Amino acid sequence: MPNETHTPNYPRYALALLLAVNLLNYIDRQVLYAVFPLIKADFQLSDTALGFLGSAFMICYMCSAPLLGWLGDRGNRVRLASCGVFVWSLATALSGIVPGYRSLLAARTVVGIGEASFGTVSPGLISDFFPKEHRGRILSYFYLAIPVGSAIGYLLGGLLGYHFGWQSAFLMVGAPGILLAVAVWFIRDPKRGSTLSHEQMTRKTPLAGYRAFLKNRSFIMNTLAMAAMTFAIGGLAQWMPTFLYRIHHLDVARGNTLFGAVTVLAGITGTLSGGWIGDRLQRKTPKGYLLVSGWGFLAGIPIAVLAIATDSLTLCLTAAFFAEFFLFFNTGPLNTVIINVSPPECRAMAFAVNIFIIHTLGDAISPTLLGWFSDLWGLRSALLTTPIAIAAAAGFCFLCTRHISEDMEQAEKTS
Repeated sequence: MPNETHTPNYPRYALALLLAVNLLNYIDRQVLYAVFPLIKADFQLSDTALGFLGSAFMICYMCSAPLLGWLGDRGNRVRLASCGVFVWSLATALSGIVPGYRSLLAARTVVGIGEASFGTVSPGLISDFFPKEHRGRILSYFYLAIPVGSAIGYLLGGLLGYHFGWQSAFLMVGAPGILLAVAVWFIRDPKRGSTLSHEQMTRKTPLAGYRAFLKNRSFIMNTLAMAAMTFAIGGLAQWMPTFLYRIHHLDVARGNTLFGAVTVLAGITGTLSGGWIGDRLQRKTPKGYLLVSGWGFLAGIPIAVLAIATDSLTLCLTAAFFAEFFLFFNTGPLNTVIINVSPPECRAMAFAVNIFIIHTLGDAISPTLLGWFSDLWGLRSALLTTPIAIAAAAGFCFLCTRHISEDMEQAEKTS
């Protein structure tokens, strides 16, 4: 049963507030990528060093997630999320006043700690407010922050960077987070849907809890699918604005505006469609969420190749829209699979493991790796390696369908 706090509308309020925070989360990430060309020019950086600004954030994000996930399952999730929002917002604002590359690198790594505090607990927190049969749709609403926040980040970064300098973009994004951190502090932490007592939970060591996930075949396959997707999407998100700047000769304001518009339209329609179709198909088969995601990945591969390979700007943006539409299909479904195959008392740890793996194998390395490939072969050739990772994501989704029924039943025994 869902947890309602005081009134039936309270879960909706909590969802709206956490969605706003997640929106700011992705605005913060994409602002950096939007002003890449300006930072490169100011600090005279290679593409490898430029890409490492994104990788450093992800390395810190993923390395801090396991400890923060364990704390989230044993303490007040709301307080942990609120502190995380405050830390990353302050670090983002400081990114706008740094004197050089090293200090900017340091600020971006601190942002990773704050975002990991929020990212490990928020999906499980939301799932405890709503019934199981609507999780795909509800998490799709929450993860609308990815395309919408990314688009706003590209737009703000491009426009503010072009007119006022890249530092202004970080200052503008950092300030609202401090206010949201205060609002999150006062959300009520809903009861976890678990039969285990607090004492039973706290007796478990972190290693014992995390070892259990290594035996969960659906969790591992699903996470590997998300890792392959994150490798591709993370690299494309970081380098596409620069691709439009270099290959199609758009200035940072126009390039980010166009790419942001494509991302927000494709992301909203793709994310909502995937969550809605996933919920409907899941009622017929426990493989529903995985099938929606797997076929979405496959549909996006040739269209992504076309977007990168064409010399026509119009065709590039059109193909990018449809590629992103199909790739965003997975957002709600694959995150819902994590919830469904994880015991309620370990969901923050589940997302911590997921965060660690998908970023270790995904966008912690892909921005720098694609930057290195770009230095060697050129940016277009570098980006054409990403569809291989998308194909791997589809393969892992279909492999996961072999074990999903058994692992869902096992997780439900502790609900």
